[in-house]
Amino acid sequence: MTTGDAAAPPPAPKKGRNLPAAIAVGVLLGGAVLVSLLTVRQIFVGIVALAVAMGTYELAGALRRGADIRVTLWPLLLGGQAVVWLSWPFGRDGQLAAFVVTILACLVWRLRGGAAGYVRDVSASVLTAAYVPLFASFAAMLVVAEDGVARVVSFLIVVVCNDVGGYTTGAKLGRHPMAPNISPKKSWEGFAGSVVVGTAAGTLAVVFLLDGQWWQGALFGAAIVLTATIGDLVESLIKRDLGIKDMGTLLPGHGGLMDRLDSLLPSAVVSWLLLRLFIPA
Repeated sequence: MTTGDAAAPPPAPKKGRNLPAAIAVGVLLGGAVLVSLLTVRQIFVGIVALAVAMGTYELAGALRRGADIRVTLWPLLLGGQAVVWLSWPFGRDGQLAAFVVTILACLVWRLRGGAAGYVRDVSASVLTAAYVPLFASFAAMLVVAEDGVARVVSFLIVVVCNDVGGYTTGAKLGRHPMAPNISPKKSWEGFAGSVVVGTAAGTLAVVFLLDGQWWQGALFGAAIVLTATIGDLVESLIKRDLGIKDMGTLLPGHGGLMDRLDSLLPSAVVSWLLLRLFIPA
């Protein structure tokens, strides 16, 4: 039998997302957050602080693996905790003061490494400080208000519904890539599903959990869908620039923790701003 007569080997199966593992991890993480919110709210701040430490470490590792960028890890880890924990009793004043001191510490810490790569490493350190602890601290500030539990739950519901709506609609109907050079699997059909489901979830959450107006909930839901989508695209672009697939391997079916925080971090900022505007504490 000649080479041309030989049967072609079957194509290797594509490695996709481990959906059962992803669902299990999501349920466990969501359960931990709900337990903290329904018992002692400071535990939720502790969960945010833990996620900040792990996310900072993970992002620092990805930057080093992908581009040999060496962020000032210890000032970021310690300063990130200060940004989160000081936002609870002191609000924006504590948050801003801790963030500024963290940046100053990064500038000084990196001096010992010399001039080579100083601007690159410090710039990445500032990006990390803003992207992870500063953004995450807005989630901690959401829970401070008297109705803080409802605010956090509303924020999380919309982000989860955005993911579910986008994933299910995109998987079934996705035909037109939204940003093929950044995230090939993200489609306009999936985004439309996110808008419909997320806006509906935002409306119901604001009306029934926060006693707000339906139009406030609709705007809230639509805004969170937008920021969650942008957050996902931003992290995809960071990973493409670094030449890596996932930020880490911590969460089965998800990748790294930062691969789950990407939509939550910018959405926490917008959630705090809009809910403070629509429903003053």
